[in-house]
This record gives sequence, structure tokens and C-alpha cells, in this order.
Amino acid sequence: MIKKFLVLLVFAFTACELEEAPDFGRVGDTVRFSGRDWYVKYSSGPVGPGPNLFSRLNEDVFLDGRGYLHMRIADHNGLWYSSEIVGLDTVGYGVYTFVIEGDLENIPENVVVGLFSWNTESFQEEANSEVDIEFAKWLDETTTQTLHYSVQQVNFGPYYPERSHQANTQPGDLIGVTTHQFSWTDSLITWTSWRGEGTTGRQIANWSFNTSNPPRIKNEGSNSSDPIVIPGPAESTNARINFWLLGGIPPSDGQVQEVIIRSFNYEAL
Repeated sequence: MIKKFLVLLVFAFTACELEEAPDFGRVGDTVRFSGRDWYVKYSSGPVGPGPNLFSRLNEDVFLDGRGYLHMRIADHNGLWYSSEIVGLDTVGYGVYTFVIEGDLENIPENVVVGLFSWNTESFQEEANSEVDIEFAKWLDETTTQTLHYSVQQVNFGPYYPERSHQANTQPGDLIGVTTHQFSWTDSLITWTSWRGEGTTGRQIANWSFNTSNPPRIKNEGSNSSDPIVIPGPAESTNARINFWLLGGIPPSDGQVQEVIIRSFNYEAL
């Protein structure tokens, strides 16, 4: 049996045969998705997050005939590969909206879906400019509370619990179509999730983070960032979507995983 997660950004979860991988949308290591060009991340050795191997194979990252993006976690020759796409255009302060369909309450406990902003060059001043929406059980196989909002740095060195929020969703809230959004400014970040597609359905979660919180330092190896409350974007900040394994360990159910992303929308503020 093979699991499929369909993100609208639709996420749909099914138990059926994986769709064959056409070449739609792919030109080498670039995919044209939702009106934007994205780089398909590749690594031949373990890299973050995870760490994982990341696949650039067409069968692991491709568009179907409807223009939906398929991303897979799959076994190739005895090695498990995750997937990630990196936006090639610059984003910054603004509203990021993702619409997801599927059973995100019952994902394997070591699988993570990440929807986030990132800047490889802004570690020192902006802690990599990272704002997150994540779906994960973080190894707790009993939980159905898989929706997490975060502003980094959370757990790079000391753990800063005030910088992350686990949404208190009700049973069934994350099964089917849901919409997830964060609005990022220099003084306030707000996250909101709704049932259904769009922002007019029943609200299922929300959180905010403002400049009244204490500044924190991000640590990576021997490097430490400046103290930061709300990270800002920098010149090369981009949007990213990844689908990965904690510790690079194979999925706990031993099955190929798939997420289908229907759309991504960004509006600058």
C-alpha cells in the first residue's frame, strides 16, 4: 500500500497507486509551478533538514496535467530520499497562503511537511529569515495535533517555547480541505487556518507573535546570530516547500509518501 498526501497547496491523502511522472513543468532541475520558477533541491549526501538525501528525479518532483506539484519521499536503491523546492524569486514581508487537502492528522510520526520563508545568507542579522507552517507529529505517534506555527529561532541551541505554537485543533479539522496563512511584518507575525478553501470558512487555529517577546540568538555549530525578536527578510529571501524525514530515517510505516501541492500565493506588504 502506498500513501499519498495531496497538498492544495492541496494535500489529499489516499491509499491508491502512485501517479506516473510526466515531464510537465520540469526543465532540468527547475520546475515551473504556480506561476513561479523553483529549484529542485538535490544532495548526494545527508544535508538539512533531517539530515536527508534530497532527490531531483522527475518521478519525485513533477507537475501533473492539472498543474499540481507532486513531491515524494521514496526509496531508491535502498536509500530514502526526501524532496524540497526553492523559489527562485525574492519574497519578503507579506501574506503567504497555502490551501491543503488531506488527512494531516494521521501522517507517519517521522514525516514533516514544511511551508516557509528562508534566506541562506541572512544567518547573522536575521537568523535565516525563517517563518514556518509545519505539519508533523515530531515522533509522537499518538497525537493528532500536527499543525505548528513557528518563528525561528526555536530550537537551535536553547529551546525557546514562546517562538512556536502547536495548534489545538479538533478531531477532523485537518482532514479534508484547509487553508493556512501567515502575514509577516517587521512588528507582527500572525498565522491563521480555516476549514475549506479560502479564508471565509470556519477558523480552526490562529496565533500571533510580536515585538514584546525577548530577543533570541540562533546557534549553529560554532556560529551565533545576533539577538533577534522578529527576523526580517533580506535580499535573497525565498519561499520553500519541503517534505522530509526526521533524522533521515525511513518512514515509520515503510511506505513511499507523496504530497501534491496545488498552489502557492504570496502578496507583498
